[in-house]
This record gives sequence, C-alpha cells and structure tokens, in this order.
Amino acid sequence: MSALSSSGAVAAVPGTCCASPAEAHAMGSAAAGQVAKMLKALAEPLRLRMLSFITTSSTGEACVCDIAGVADVSQPTVSYHLRVLKDVGIVTSERRGTWVYYRVAPEVREAVSTLLQSFAPSALDARHAARTPLTGLRDVDATLGRVSDDLVAKFPHLAADVVLRTVRESYTALVRNGGLRAHLVPTTQSFAEQRLLDIARAGADRAARVPQVLFVCVADAGRSQLAAALLRHHAGDAVLARSAGSAPAGAVHSAVRYLLADLGVDVDAEEAFPKPLTDDAVRAADVVITMGCRDTCPVLPGRRYEDWVVGDPALASPEGVAAIRDDIDRRVRALLADLLPTPAPTTPDDLSTYQRSTP
Repeated sequence: MSALSSSGAVAAVPGTCCASPAEAHAMGSAAAGQVAKMLKALAEPLRLRMLSFITTSSTGEACVCDIAGVADVSQPTVSYHLRVLKDVGIVTSERRGTWVYYRVAPEVREAVSTLLQSFAPSALDARHAARTPLTGLRDVDATLGRVSDDLVAKFPHLAADVVLRTVRESYTALVRNGGLRAHLVPTTQSFAEQRLLDIARAGADRAARVPQVLFVCVADAGRSQLAAALLRHHAGDAVLARSAGSAPAGAVHSAVRYLLADLGVDVDAEEAFPKPLTDDAVRAADVVITMGCRDTCPVLPGRRYEDWVVGDPALASPEGVAAIRDDIDRRVRALLADLLPTPAPTTPDDLSTYQRSTP
C-alpha cells in the first residue's frame, strides 16, 4: 500500500508488503493547484458563455460592448468576469481606443477548443445517455458476414475481401465510439455502404463526377449534420454531401434533430447518425469544410479546404440554434453558387417554410 505525499510523490506505508514506485504517476500538487485555479475560473456559466462567444467570433476576439449585449449584463460585470479569466491566463486583452478586446491566450487555445468542442457537448449528452451497457453482438462474425454479403451484391466491381474489411472496420469504429447503443447492425451497414461509395468514387474520373463536399466537426452531431442536410436541400443530386466527426458523439443533438426533420431527413431511421472521420471520406471529397477541428483532418492534394467558424448548436439557446442554422445556410448557399456552373434546383429564399420551434 502507498500514499500520496503533499509533493505528489508516492510514499511507502510502513508494514506493507508492496514496493512503491520511485516516482508518482499522479499529477503533482503544484500542477494540480494551477489546473484547479483555471478550472475554478471556468466554473461559472457566464464566463463559459463569454468564452464561447469569443472563440466563435469570426475574428477570434470580442470587445466588452459586444459581449455585454449578448450576455445581457452590464459592461462592468463583463469586465469583472473577463478579468478573472485573464488573471489565470485563459484570455488576453488589448486596448484600442476606448474599447478593450479579448481573445483566447495562444498557450491554452487548444485546451479551450477541447473544452467547448468536445467536453461541453459530452457533458450535456451524459445527462440523457442510457444507463444500459453496450453489449455488442453475440455473433459478430456471422452478422457482419451477412452485412458484407448484402453489400457485395451492391458493389460487384469491388473485391469481396475489400467489402468485408470495410464492414468490419466500420463496425469497430462505431463500437469504439461507445455512445452508439441502438440500431448497431443497420447503422454499421449504412456507414459501410457510404464508405464503399467513397472508395469507388475515389477511383473514378474526377472530371466526370459531381462535386462532393465533406463537412467535418468534432462530434458530427450538430453543425456538420446540419450543413450536409442544407446542401442536399439546396443542391438536390447536383452535389453530394457527407458529414463526419473527429470524435463522434453517440447521437445527433436533440435541437438539431428537429431542424434535420424539417429538411426531410428521416431522423428516426439510420439516415442521420454521427460518423467517424475516415481517410476514404477525405479522398472522395472535392471540398472539405471543417468546423472546429481543422487540425485533425487529413490534408490531401487536390482538395479545397475551408474552415468555417460557426457556433455549436449543442451549447446554444433556441434563438442561438436558429442563428447558427441561418449562418450555415448562408455559407452553404455561397459554396453552392461557387461549385455549380449552373443554378441549383430552386429552393425557398429563406428557411421559413421548414422552420420549426425547438422544444
């Protein structure tokens, strides 16, 4: 038996039979104290909202007056909370004339991105996650074999071993995700079929195929799903749309499910589910749009890459979700106008025909 000393080292307890390691593997007390100070500064709802507003700004910064308007609090209150974040090194400030602008400190930018893009949505999802453990399939080989046989018939030009390997890899990726607990077999088949389409497309003549756009965010549960659905809505069959996540969630965010349903997506089937990012999807794409995960997406020659700074609907109010949808819709329309030499199929000028109030 051993105990942690105040310095973080492991000290042996007299009379025990187990030898203690020379150094502790746990976090040292000094490091823990510094991290605790930063976490304490972040553990305030208004500060988290301010940080989210700053990081989703198109310029990566915001002034006190803008934050006060969004947070609906006085400017002195905003200044106080930002000073708390600045004192622990989370944000930096710069005075320009009469206004002070804040941005995330470069040293913690990646950590803040992980907090807002991965941890925060996961914390919200955990409140609604099922408590039953994921047991998987009793006879994985036989089940995946049947799925593979079905897909071999759909893709006769691909070798059977390629199809089976893709099915197995797709199942493994979805199970590793951990959040997917229902419809595992049909979801595996749907994901594998999409990957096989991408594999076949990657070997086709690029000049003879319609453009394909891949939307990538962290969880593939909000922004990327919505962007892909909007592109399909506006472009029809003139452009192919895919979505994926660098760390996919277990399900599409509830607020986004309503928007997808209004766009004609069958959210109760296996049509909309978070998908892991694969090299196949990137190779098959002509355009790759990242939203909050630019550094995790493979960069291949001959592809057009864009990074869209868009808020996360999982963390937004109902009004914020609507604003994010409108922002993505404008960006999708601009992208579509650039991709197609002729106008896309006629769609409504605004989203009013399929807007629905989120619960």
